[in-house]
Amino acid sequence: MQSSLQIKNLQLFRQNELLLHLNEQVNGGEILTLMGPSGSGKSSLLNWLTGALPTGFTTEGEIWLNNNNITQVPAHLRHVGVLYQDALLFSHLSVAGNIAFAMPAGNKKQRLEKIEDALEQLGLKGLADRHPDNLSGGQQARVALLRVLLSEPKAILLDEPFSKLDSQLREDTRALVFEQIRYHQLPALMVTHDHSDAKAAGGKIITLNKTESKDVR
Repeated sequence: MQSSLQIKNLQLFRQNELLLHLNEQVNGGEILTLMGPSGSGKSSLLNWLTGALPTGFTTEGEIWLNNNNITQVPAHLRHVGVLYQDALLFSHLSVAGNIAFAMPAGNKKQRLEKIEDALEQLGLKGLADRHPDNLSGGQQARVALLRVLLSEPKAILLDEPFSKLDSQLREDTRALVFEQIRYHQLPALMVTHDHSDAKAAGGKIITLNKTESKDVR
């Protein structure tokens, strides 16, 4: 069965103001991009998808992930991973500790082997015991990506994930992230202000305004 993330007939309100309405399906390996000004509801949409919508916001509509309705499922049981613009690595844990933190419970030795293999695949061989503060920005971004992927998400959200990287590092990291999304066949939704991010994603682009959304094919 192909994986998919469906946003069914969403209406998102702040107080009584309609911020956005959306009805979309993202299949495994696809990236749906949302663009728009501050206040158009992008961050609130991500919060709704992760089960962390702040007080003052209300919604109508449903979230379906792999044909399961997760609209009322607690946040920690949704299996929706998020990659943020900051790596948000724990400075009191090693690289391996950061990745293991989000992994499903299991045999410790097998988990460590899985981490070592993943680090090697992403060009980080030998860095498992390194302190995250001693990594470059690009290395931190890759560790953050591995932490999301090894948590075994069923969908992934990208919240301006490349905005703090310089241009060359941005292109390299972006290519790696998109490659991993396609390899793992994860449905992905990306919020960005950068048109090059949207173009590189290769999927549908939706531009949000204050009160409506427009499709850009």
